[in-house]
Order: sequence, then C-alpha cells, then structure tokens
Amino acid sequence: MSSDVARAIEAILMVAQEPVEPHLLAQLLEVAPARVAEAVEELRTAYEAEDRGFVLVEVAGGYRFQSHPDLAAYVERFALEGQSARLSNAALETLAIIAYKQPLSRAQIAAIRGVNVDGVIRTLVQRGYIAEVGRDPGPGQATMFGTSQEFLERMGLASLDDLPPIAELFPSAEVMEALERTLQASAPDEADAPAPEEPAQPEMPLSEADLSEPEPPAWAVDPPSTPEA
Repeated sequence: MSSDVARAIEAILMVAQEPVEPHLLAQLLEVAPARVAEAVEELRTAYEAEDRGFVLVEVAGGYRFQSHPDLAAYVERFALEGQSARLSNAALETLAIIAYKQPLSRAQIAAIRGVNVDGVIRTLVQRGYIAEVGRDPGPGQATMFGTSQEFLERMGLASLDDLPPIAELFPSAEVMEALERTLQASAPDEADAPAPEEPAQPEMPLSEADLSEPEPPAWAVDPPSTPEA
C-alpha cells in the first residue's frame, strides 16, 4: 500500500495544471526532498504493476501525470477531434526553427523560412509555446524569441537538451549524394546540346530617300560673294 506521502503527492499532481517541482512538494508535505523522490518511485512502481493508462514523469523540472506511451494512438485520435487546437504546418515549422536555433528575432526567422512570420509568431505566443527572451544587442535591438516552459511540458521534455539531434530529422549525407547523382544523370549533357542560333536580323526595305544622294549644304552651292571694289 502506498504511504501517506505518496498518496499526498498523487492528489496534488492530480489537480496541478503544470509540473510540480520536487522542492515545492517537500515544502508542502513538510518532508525532505529525498523522501519525495522515494515516494515518486513508489508511485511509479505501483502504476507499472497495475498497468495503468498513465505514467508519472519528470518534465520541465517537475513531476506530472501524462498518458502512457503505449496508448498514444488513442490519445492522438482524441486530440485531433479538436481541430482548433492544431497548429498549421507553417506554425510547426517556425516552432521547430525556434526550438533548435533560439534565440531568434522575427527577421532571422523570416530569413530562414523565406516568408513573413508575423502572424505565425503571434499565434505561437498566444498559445504559450514561445516567449520574448531578450533583445538583440545589435542596431535596433530587435525582440528575440525562444521556447517557453509550456513548450517543454507539451513536448514532455525535461530541458532543451532532450530534443532529438537535428541530424536525425534530415536525410544522411549518403542519401543526399545519391540524390544528387540521380539528378545529374537524368539531366541532359550540356556539351552535346546544340548551341542556340542567334536570331537573324530582319532586313529593312530601303526607301527612295535612302537611295538618293544627300543634298550639299547651302554654303557649298552658293559661296558667299565678295563686295566689288
């Protein structure tokens, strides 16, 4: 049977809206932090033995309940019923850029994505996934953005160090080289391609004025006369 400390922790986490830090639990229960850690392990062992649909995890520096990973498909199906809670592909892409490159300014994010990101930034701030984390020391002192505590909680991460290496999200160098070779092989050989011919200049018909000799200037026809002596 669970101890009173473990039951108290379970009750607190059941109503908490965000992860509860160990030192706060120790303060509330008037026990040592080590006793809190023991009680948490006690609860985890009990949940695993009972094969419950949730687990007790440590994220963002605190404890909370979350659904069991084995039941992710059912939870995802339930979550997708609320379409308004979903982020657009543009928002997800922007959030990923900020998570891996933070801190970044609006201009830096826009330069990476190649489009205006004002609306997406506003959405991510309103959802609580990103927040202002400072100012750029350079000219203009642009606002810098980074991920928030809410982001860590939603992602189930204890810290940003738990993000998967970005290399895992992209094709390997071997795959990229093979793709490049395929593209080069399918492209026509420029050396064998015939050189483009220069367009012929259209011949303009000559008018009578062009064929006639130009009239001499007046001074050449009638030279000025000298006065008689």
